[in-house]
Amino acid sequence: MVWRNVDPIIENKLYLGNLVAARSTRSLTERRITHVLSVCKEPIPAELPQSGIQHMRIGIEDVDYADLLIHLPSACQFIHTAMQSGGAILVHDVQGVSRSAAVVAAYLMWSQRLSATKALETIRRSRDQIWPNAGFQEQLVLFELCQYAPSPMNGIYRSWRTKLEQQLRAAGML
Repeated sequence: MVWRNVDPIIENKLYLGNLVAARSTRSLTERRITHVLSVCKEPIPAELPQSGIQHMRIGIEDVDYADLLIHLPSACQFIHTAMQSGGAILVHDVQGVSRSAAVVAAYLMWSQRLSATKALETIRRSRDQIWPNAGFQEQLVLFELCQYAPSPMNGIYRSWRTKLEQQLRAAGML
C-alpha cells in the first residue's frame, strides 16, 4: 500500500487528502483547487483571505464520539457548490484517513444515493488507506436514515445524540 498525500475521488473535481496536501501551495495549484474543506483544527494557508481559496472548517477531533453528523449537510452543500461552479475541492484532515473520508463518503451518499458501504468502497478504489472510525461509520448510516438532513428537530438524530450524551456522562467524559 502506497500512502499518498492526496488522491482524486472524482477526477479534476473532488480530492481527498491530508494536512501536508492542504498546506502545499504546489499541490493545490497543480490540481487547480478552488475550495478546501478542513475536517480538523490545524490551520492551513488556504483559510487566509489572500489565498483566493474558498475555505470551510469542521473543527472536530478524530474520536468515535465526535458529532460529525450534524455538519454533513453543510459539508455536502459546500462540496456540491464548489464542483457546480467549475471548481475543484480538496477535503482533508490530518492524515486523510478517517474524518475527511467520512465527509467525502457522505457527499457520495447524498449526491449519488449510495449506501455508506458503497460510498466507502468507491473511495477506497482511489485511496485504499481510508478508514473512518467506528463512530463516523455509524454516523454515515444515520445520515442516510435521516434522509441526509440530520438536525436537532430530527427524531433519529435527537435519539442518537441523547444516547451518545448518556454514554459520555456514564464514562465521566461530560
